[in-house]
Amino acid sequence: AASFISMAGTLSVQGFSGLAYVMGWTGGYLLLAVFLGPYLRQFGAYTIPDFLGARYGGNAARLVGVFSAILCSFTYLIAQVTGVGLIVSRFIGLDFNVGVFVGLIGVLFCSVLGGMRSVTWTQVAQYIILITSYLVPVVVLSWQLFSNPIPQLAYGKVLQLNNQSALAITRDPQEKATREIWKAEAAAADAKIKDPATSAEEKTKLTAAQKTATTQAKAPAASDEATIGNYLTVPKGKGMWNFLALTFCLMVGTAGLEPTPAGYYTTPSVREARTSVGWSLFFIFLLYFTAPAYAAFARFSVYTKLVGSKIADLPSWVTLWKPAGLFDVIDKAGDGIVQLADFVIKSSDFVVLATPEIAGLPFVVTGLVMAGGLAAALSTADGLLLTIANGISHDLYYKVINPQATLVRRLTITKIFLIVTALIAAYVATFRLAIIVELVAWAFSLAGASFFPALVMGIWWKRTNKAGALAGMVAGLAVTLFYMIGSRFYGMSWWGTATVASGVFGLPLGFIVIWVVSLLTPAPDKATQDLVVSVRYPKTGSASAAINAGH
Repeated sequence: AASFISMAGTLSVQGFSGLAYVMGWTGGYLLLAVFLGPYLRQFGAYTIPDFLGARYGGNAARLVGVFSAILCSFTYLIAQVTGVGLIVSRFIGLDFNVGVFVGLIGVLFCSVLGGMRSVTWTQVAQYIILITSYLVPVVVLSWQLFSNPIPQLAYGKVLQLNNQSALAITRDPQEKATREIWKAEAAAADAKIKDPATSAEEKTKLTAAQKTATTQAKAPAASDEATIGNYLTVPKGKGMWNFLALTFCLMVGTAGLEPTPAGYYTTPSVREARTSVGWSLFFIFLLYFTAPAYAAFARFSVYTKLVGSKIADLPSWVTLWKPAGLFDVIDKAGDGIVQLADFVIKSSDFVVLATPEIAGLPFVVTGLVMAGGLAAALSTADGLLLTIANGISHDLYYKVINPQATLVRRLTITKIFLIVTALIAAYVATFRLAIIVELVAWAFSLAGASFFPALVMGIWWKRTNKAGALAGMVAGLAVTLFYMIGSRFYGMSWWGTATVASGVFGLPLGFIVIWVVSLLTPAPDKATQDLVVSVRYPKTGSASAAINAGH
């Protein structure tokens, strides 16, 4: 859902800065291919907590792994359920808060009937739908505008047209008047917030209104006559720090998030696990290489199809998408004409889903995009639900609480937790904590900080021991979670770092703590160290000789 539904919208709003998502998630698969994927597959553990329990001995590391996996996966799951709710609310016309629960039927149908292998094959079918539906709208738009069916080669022209449109909009007197009204409203809200007589409840409402008014009062499309083109400018200072920090967090999070490596356990061999990573990168490339083009065409559609139209004759898509709560059109100046400042974006997640209708494409294209969005969200939600349910039934119940539990009993517990987890995730999704791509970034920061150091050190440094791994995982997760909550809800700021990049503090700390504590405490036994060495070699006679020789 983050890649399909949310990423192009983020690029459309943030411009160059949004490319951190493209680079981070793509780079994460390279890290997975080089440092983790094949070795975890050769180790033979079915889950990350399984690996932690076997590599570091006892249940302590396993329990920390289970907690971290559930926390990361649940955060990630909320984002997928949000995507399902958006599409269902548009399809059926239900309120978003109802749509998330209706959409769960599809998620549970895919998850309850099979395990990780069935989910993997389901994802193959869902990807075919996903990539087809993602490419069709931009290919059609590219052909309509430039007679060029390759949007990735045409969107440079669209960016030039967008800059010209933004400049014309900025110079429009009515646009300036509308933004002045928003500016006055923001100032009035600010004054009321500072008034001691204003109640706390009213201040909360006024703060939200002030934020919206301030956003709408700013120069449209992040451009004006003095700063035209800033949308494409490479960020500097704190902007570049956040760009690099987010890219880093998404890379390590991709490699460490439980459902990603778990998918490689469904391959028959270590060699095929490597091949699987390679093909994954190719299929990811198809989507990510198209996202910037999608963002550019979406902005063009808003500029040419919405701005300047009459309020009394708003396109049907405005009404049809209102139940999803992604945007609103408000005639602020009362002139009966839609200005860009009248288009209130509550969530950039509307971009991919609504662009076909905004551009006036046939409804069959919209239906195709809806199907692709559902496929994207459902395929990821399936794996996440299984991760959480397996973490409880396999890693916690079977491995720690009741090792004598029968297979039927374990499967029953898994199915129960699938349903319970899905319902809780749907309920939390109704609070709309952030846009989908931000929710996913939180999950990746948590996963990177908690798992990546312990996994990499556990495979590549045989001196890593249980005490070091436990201390490193707890320290990394705690610091990341502390900054994430503090920066998102309490105004905390370390060097201006954004909430989505919280893992940039926890992950280095995790590596340092593992290294220091492992050196200060006894080394693992020889059998464990030999196991670590053997995981890095193919299972052949020559490899055995190398291991016996102490290499």
